[in-house]
Amino acid sequence: MTAYSDPQTAEPAGPGEKTALLHRGLGVGSIVFMVIAAVAPLGAACAVLPLVFALSGNAAAPLYFLSAVVVLCIFAVGFTLMSRRVQNAGAFYSYVQAGLGKISGAGTASLALVSYYLLLIGLYALLGVSAAAVVDQYLGLTVDWWVPAFAFLIVVALLGYRDIEVSAKVLGVALVLEALVVLVIDIAILAQGGVSGFSAQPLDPSHAFDGTPGLGLMFAFFAFIGFEATAVFRSEATNPTRTIPRATYIAVALIGTMYAFTSYSIAIGIGADGAAAVSGADPSNVVQNLATQYVGTAMEDAVRILLVTSVFACVLSFHNVVARYQFNLANGKLLPGFLGEVHPKHRAPSHSSVVVTVMSVVVLVLMLLLGLDPITEVYTWFSGAATLGVIALMALTSISVIAFHRRYHADTPLWGSVLAPVLSLIGLGFVLYMIVRNFDLLVGTNAAATAILVALAASFVIGAVVTAVTRARRPDRYAELLENRRTTEGRPSQD
Repeated sequence: MTAYSDPQTAEPAGPGEKTALLHRGLGVGSIVFMVIAAVAPLGAACAVLPLVFALSGNAAAPLYFLSAVVVLCIFAVGFTLMSRRVQNAGAFYSYVQAGLGKISGAGTASLALVSYYLLLIGLYALLGVSAAAVVDQYLGLTVDWWVPAFAFLIVVALLGYRDIEVSAKVLGVALVLEALVVLVIDIAILAQGGVSGFSAQPLDPSHAFDGTPGLGLMFAFFAFIGFEATAVFRSEATNPTRTIPRATYIAVALIGTMYAFTSYSIAIGIGADGAAAVSGADPSNVVQNLATQYVGTAMEDAVRILLVTSVFACVLSFHNVVARYQFNLANGKLLPGFLGEVHPKHRAPSHSSVVVTVMSVVVLVLMLLLGLDPITEVYTWFSGAATLGVIALMALTSISVIAFHRRYHADTPLWGSVLAPVLSLIGLGFVLYMIVRNFDLLVGTNAAATAILVALAASFVIGAVVTAVTRARRPDRYAELLENRRTTEGRPSQD
């Protein structure tokens, strides 16, 4: 067994190694901007929050989001502890490999890559539809959804190819604008007392169990997908040991606070007693209608336009996340070496970014040829699949935290190495159970649900099986896989 080595600090040693260092200018603020932009606050407020009310059948959405914050903060204890021990930007797969071995790590890497690709394609479909609606309403032009989708894809390709700081600045502007819009609407609702004044019902735990609380909790977690990307930007952080943990906790706290506050405001704005019914009747226009009612038509226009920039920011964030996953997998010799090269001028994984662009084009064209509906099929199916995949990855990571520290760092305090991961595993396990149980509601049909579940399971199995076969047939090649990491104390990697 060989010691961990860190590709972010090691000198290039031959073909497939990086030919230059990545940009290392991202601070806590930049990473938090990237991550919060990835969860698209305005997009979530318009598309996800009303669904939490509608599908749960109650007004307790703020409690579901606060519950998600608690579970994810507990998860972050082990997650950030591993970010200190395992100095690699692979996040989920590198942590699972360190705790459970290369075969499990390879399966996790495959599942993570498929999950994020699916989410990226789904977001492109949502972006195309949102932009086409704005063009139709304000310019009077009718265009198919794929026209603006491919136009934005070109912009994302150009930004993703360049220095990560360029993307961070673009995302920062978009995030500030959409956060301000959401905040103005929230304050306007509360300042005017909503429909019938303030109510404690949305914050009453006894009401959280009315209706179908599992569905409400499921969609609350869906709104957080993307927070875990903090560790993916480790290679470009100024001081990753401090930056990544701080960015993770800040991102979870800000996202959760924003969603809890906004969902409470929505409940007051439409009336706590009727929150589920009103949201269920027209979930896609709840926030727009509230903007008109409590602020004015100008704010409704701002919401519709900034919804496009919000989803665009989300697409750009996940494009960068996928590019960096491929970059790290290439340096772990699980993908072709050219994906692990760094552009000498932009100091970014530009080759990997180009491949993400090409793959996005290919899959979007395939969706068009199949005639799939961009919202009810592409976005709904793919985002649902990504949600399931990411929750499963977090559960695997919690298990690996325990295994890793019991094997290599048994003297680590129990809270971070055992208790917090166990608690997060229990919480994530419950959410995972609820998602699988209700997956047909998430993606629309039983057939689609079964197909997606099988595809996700297959992505993990394929990655694991290929690695197991490599171990049996080419042990020399197997020895090189995923050996691009080390721990802070130089512990050996686990086979």
